[in-house]
Amino acid sequence: MALMAMVGHSACAQVPNVQLDVWSGEGYQPCEPSIAMDPNNPEVVVAGSILDNVYRSDDGGTTWTKDKLTSPLGVFGDPCVVASNTGDFYFLHLSDPEGMGWRSDALLDRIVCQRSKNGGKSWSRGGGMGLTPPKDQDKEWAAVSPDSRRIHACWTQFDKYGSQEPGDSTVILCSQSDAKGKVWSDPVRVSDKAGDCLDGDNTAEGAVPAVGTEGEVYVAWALGSWIYFDKSLDGGMTWSGDQVVGEIAGGWDQTIPGIGRVNGMPVTQVDHSQGPHRGRIYINWTDTRNGDTDVWITYSDDQGATWSTTQRVNNDGADRDQFFTWMTVDPVRGDVHVVFYDRRHTEAQDDRSTHVVVASSFDGGETWVNRTVSESPFVPEGKVFFGDYNNITAVDGHVRPIWTREVDGVLSVWTALLDLD
Repeated sequence: MALMAMVGHSACAQVPNVQLDVWSGEGYQPCEPSIAMDPNNPEVVVAGSILDNVYRSDDGGTTWTKDKLTSPLGVFGDPCVVASNTGDFYFLHLSDPEGMGWRSDALLDRIVCQRSKNGGKSWSRGGGMGLTPPKDQDKEWAAVSPDSRRIHACWTQFDKYGSQEPGDSTVILCSQSDAKGKVWSDPVRVSDKAGDCLDGDNTAEGAVPAVGTEGEVYVAWALGSWIYFDKSLDGGMTWSGDQVVGEIAGGWDQTIPGIGRVNGMPVTQVDHSQGPHRGRIYINWTDTRNGDTDVWITYSDDQGATWSTTQRVNNDGADRDQFFTWMTVDPVRGDVHVVFYDRRHTEAQDDRSTHVVVASSFDGGETWVNRTVSESPFVPEGKVFFGDYNNITAVDGHVRPIWTREVDGVLSVWTALLDLD
């Protein structure tokens, strides 16, 4: 393990930045970072990145150790790190049993979940879900029930990734396991409407589950120009049926100068605090309804039966892009925090200079405070795989966004130590 304590400072910095990792020049470049904080002890933070990197901190993210995650089922990208209310951490990822890497004929045969009971120091061998060869299982995310007895995972199943055959399709699947995360239920199809397999707007993707205060399971995803939502009131065994909750104008497959590919897929979260918005469901995404790419949010207080007017999260002017959004809800305070890349400070719309912003709402998503948390911008060149998402976690005012930064074609992973009074 390598110990890193790389806190960067600058005269104009609002929050200190910490580098977790930087590409060594060999293997896959670190990206698609995910991060989670122990709900009982915000000093303990665990993160992951492509391909098999796992990081842990015992001082709230100021210093980090790095290790490699291993599993007999393989570790192959799409890292998702979540924590339970008992302090267990779960690291979900893809499997590549044939070792073929990112090739069009590679088989991603299942989703894998590994559990840590000691703050990320060691991990279980892993339990798999969704094994249905030759179908591909991709783009998973997970959530843990409030009583920590269940973990729920949802993902996209491709009949064959990249297939142009009319009969091949994508659907959203969900599965569940007990706290060990070793044995998973048979996947249940959630999406009534199927998408194609081309990994574009007409593919069903972006399933991020959230668990309600009474154990309800919610999930939203994107397909075409719409965000679909479904819920289960029996712990994920049966689902109520697709509901359109909003438009993702221009589709989820978006274009940003200097980034190879960008998606605006939705993120779903629930307020578990004892505050006035307890139980509120939030859905966050990006789209181009105003011409440029903006960050949006809607919420429901009746288990998804009705939804609020869509609110714009970024508070800049027109013609500047914000992209790669992710959201968390502080389980203690009920604050909503959204992280995204931001180009509001550029002189021209095609200027690639990029900052990171955390937008926070302290009134249930009605108004937003935008704070630039990156100490300096970076200018991506679009020549390396940059990843498909960032992430953010928060507990009792301790907010830790995580993002990828590109400088001269080299990727690094960063967080910011944002602590609210």
